Order: sequence, then structure tokens, then C-alpha cells
Amino acid sequence: MATVTLKGNPINTIGSLPSVGSDAPSFSLTKGDLSSANLSDYKGKKVVLNIFPSIDTGTCAQSVRQFNKEAAELENTVVLCISKDLPFAQARFCGAEGIENVEMLSDFKDGNFGKAYKVAFTDGPLAPLLSRSVVVLDEAGKVVYNEQVKETVDEPNYKAALEALMNA
Repeated sequence: MATVTLKGNPINTIGSLPSVGSDAPSFSLTKGDLSSANLSDYKGKKVVLNIFPSIDTGTCAQSVRQFNKEAAELENTVVLCISKDLPFAQARFCGAEGIENVEMLSDFKDGNFGKAYKVAFTDGPLAPLLSRSVVVLDEAGKVVYNEQVKETVDEPNYKAALEALMNA
């Protein structure tokens, strides 16, 4: 179990993020067209997993905007923005914001991504949503960076994630 805070109040997730150097757990998530996206679909590319509770909060929305801006500059890299929001809400946000450089994926069907990456909240007002985290994978699917944001309302460390990506 990992403990983070929400406005200073402790809340827990089911575990800790996959460790640096480990193989990324496989996943199956839902795309905007309701088809499935699997980790294996991105083999041979660097992958940024931008994980957050809900696109309908300011910090979550900002993380998508920021990674969308940064992703436009990256080669052989895909940024996957992952939440339990319905794909329709994710598509609405991207359409309204002009988001085109990231892929929105949903864990709404079975929550298996949150379980595999150990980011599902187990208690508090956000249970069973996903804890704000960033995981960076190299082309071989190895974890080269991870961050679980300690205070849920704070943004992730974009600079550190992007530096890890460049060095992967």
C-alpha cells in the first residue's frame, strides 16, 4: 500500500508503482472508439503513462495539456493519458481543448490497469479512481521512471519525466 494525500488528508492505493528497471505490467484499456489498447500495441516506442483521477479536475486537465504540448516535440514516443473517465468524457475534453498529441485511454471497464500498476485508491473520497502518477517506459517496455504524486492536487514533475524519457 502507498499513502498519498488529498488536500493534506491521507489516502491509500493498493500498492506501489512498478519499480524502475522492471518490465511494465501489460494492460488492456479502452480507446475513445471503444476498441481496446494494449501495452503490446506500443512495442518499439517510448511510452509515457500519464495517470490521473479524472479529466474533469483542473490539475488532471493541466497534465493532459502539458503532456500534449511536450509530446508534439518527441520522436518515437507516445503519451497515454489514463483515467477511469468514460471515453466519451475524455473525447469531449480533447475536442474542446484541441488535444491531438496524446492518446486518451480509460480503465472504466474492469479497473485492471489500476490494479496492475497499483494506483487504484482503496479509501477516501477518490476510491476507486487512479492516483496521479507518471510512468515512463523505454522501447523494450522497461520502466525507466516513476512518480506517484504525493499530494493529489499537485501536478507531476514534468521535467523529470521528460528527462528520463530523453535518456531512455
